[in-house]
Amino acid sequence: QVRLVESGGGLVQPGGSLRLSCAASGFTVSSNGMSWVRQAPGKGLEWVSDIQSGAGGTHYPDSVKGRFTISRDNAKNTLYLQMNSLKPEDTAMYYCGGVASWGQGTQVTVSS
Repeated sequence: QVRLVESGGGLVQPGGSLRLSCAASGFTVSSNGMSWVRQAPGKGLEWVSDIQSGAGGTHYPDSVKGRFTISRDNAKNTLYLQMNSLKPEDTAMYYCGGVASWGQGTQVTVSS
């Protein structure tokens, strides 16, 4: 059974950092493309990052490029999103996805 569980969200001041985790079970993270998306209040889903299977090429939209880094720990079968230089507009529910499944999300709030 495929399961994705996000954690690591919280309240952070502008300019701060957070690292989100996505613990996967029922499949192998490194053998599948994985993604992070987010949804701000009242807005649609926004793609944040993805990492390819195997060699692990990564991609980001301009809105987070240079500030966010997606990575994975194959031994822990876990996906990460390191978020630096956070801005109020990064406030959203963050979801990880893979093998046509999504987690329940973790809330990130950037506010002073």
